[in-house]
Amino acid sequence: MSHSKKGLSRRQFLAGLGAAGLTAAGVGLASQWGNLSLQAAPGDAKDPRFLIVLSAAGGASIVDSFLAVRESESQRSSTLNTFPDQQVQTFGEFRAVDTKMSDIGPIPAGFQANQSDFVKKYKDDMMVATVTGSSVTHQVGQRRSITGNEAWLGRTMQECVALQYGEGYTLPNVLLATGTSFIENGTDRSLPPHCLGELVANPAVWPLSLDGSKGVTSIDRELIQQMRVLRNDQLDAKSRFLQAFGNSPALQRWRSVRGTPQRALENQDLISKLMLYPDSERFPLKQYGLQPTPEVQKQVQRVREVFPNFEKDPFEAQAALGFLLLKFRLSVTVTIGPRFDLVTHGDGNLLDKLRGGGALPEGSIVNTPIAFDFSHNANRATQALMWHRLLKVADGLITLLKGEEYGGGQSFWDRSMIYFATDFGRSKKRPANASDFGTGHHLNNGVVILSPLANGGRVLGGVDPNTALTYGFNPQTGEPDKGAHMTEAHIYAGVLQALGVDTSGSGLPDMRAMRKA
Repeated sequence: MSHSKKGLSRRQFLAGLGAAGLTAAGVGLASQWGNLSLQAAPGDAKDPRFLIVLSAAGGASIVDSFLAVRESESQRSSTLNTFPDQQVQTFGEFRAVDTKMSDIGPIPAGFQANQSDFVKKYKDDMMVATVTGSSVTHQVGQRRSITGNEAWLGRTMQECVALQYGEGYTLPNVLLATGTSFIENGTDRSLPPHCLGELVANPAVWPLSLDGSKGVTSIDRELIQQMRVLRNDQLDAKSRFLQAFGNSPALQRWRSVRGTPQRALENQDLISKLMLYPDSERFPLKQYGLQPTPEVQKQVQRVREVFPNFEKDPFEAQAALGFLLLKFRLSVTVTIGPRFDLVTHGDGNLLDKLRGGGALPEGSIVNTPIAFDFSHNANRATQALMWHRLLKVADGLITLLKGEEYGGGQSFWDRSMIYFATDFGRSKKRPANASDFGTGHHLNNGVVILSPLANGGRVLGGVDPNTALTYGFNPQTGEPDKGAHMTEAHIYAGVLQALGVDTSGSGLPDMRAMRKA
């Protein structure tokens, strides 16, 4: 570390970011760049499509949202998870529930949650497909939601998109939803290294890991490159460690990053392009040579306006970075989602008020302590609050993607898909006429897909109002089939095929009904 500059060292700068409520950066970059060259332009894959996996950890229930059942429609309404008729609105084939509650189970914090505005706005690009999963264990269910229950050689859908479209991209597959199994790599070892996911623990400070010298030292970059060549080609080759472990696949992957790919990465100045923080007295980026260009500053400012709480809300920070990765054509797929942490908006005394037994201001809780799984304590409130949270972030992403021209008269949104991945559904019963109640894990559910590439405006399958259980559909026509139940493999195949991924030879079912006509 250089001490030639006054003010904060970069180590102190990172510590300052941590004091702002942000933990240490995720510095992986382990094996993803084997396909880069110094001459290759980022994002030069032919006709790419972009996948955003928006994870809903804990069990996002489709009958608490877009397939909600009205009480008047069910013969067992008092003991099933049905809603008063006036709370459910219909938009085309979709339902939407708007809710106002005074608490979230034992948490005395009121809130308002709105689904109808979102459905009304995006119904033409929205598709709901029913599914019956195969596990009610969080980690297993989450993994199966992205692998289709190991449907295609154990590949994740993110890896499939990276394989189809990610060659030439700097970081094709970026995984930000830490603390969940939605970000696990698959088990197909034959995939090229660039398909594997890059883990990002902290989106706000992770860009600082994308350059080995900028902001750290004033030594000439070409001299640093000469030192790296000396290290890589001469010193390492003579080390006892390399002589003993040089054939290790993990070490070979790591060494492959340290040459041309590392230099290509640094030449793109990603440390500046992806930095969410503005230059300020508290975070003196310019002082350390980290000031982005005016064009980049303008773009990042726009992102901060859409996600203004990124400094204290990890989900918004993930979404902000995810958009920048797509916009700058660095990635073809990003995975984001709320974690199991309690997230509050408002003053710093909220938890003290809660411990003291006082009520919290309305809207101060934005993420329940264990996300959707807090439905064990309060299903109605948790589902309403967490769905509202997901839809708000999805709305921000779509707004940004629609406002960004891809080329040929298309926006980025015209080529993108948001897949709401979740581990399982929730149980369908409630105590007689209870306004809120706890639920357990349940295999039966449905998923939401948003994309101009999907069969928008459709509910594929349906729900039985007398059981609140969903049923399946014909994979070719989309017609409801009360005797069918769709599996994780059906959804997995439908997502990939709608994105134009070549699934020939995979053995996956043809999900014509999920693709745009």
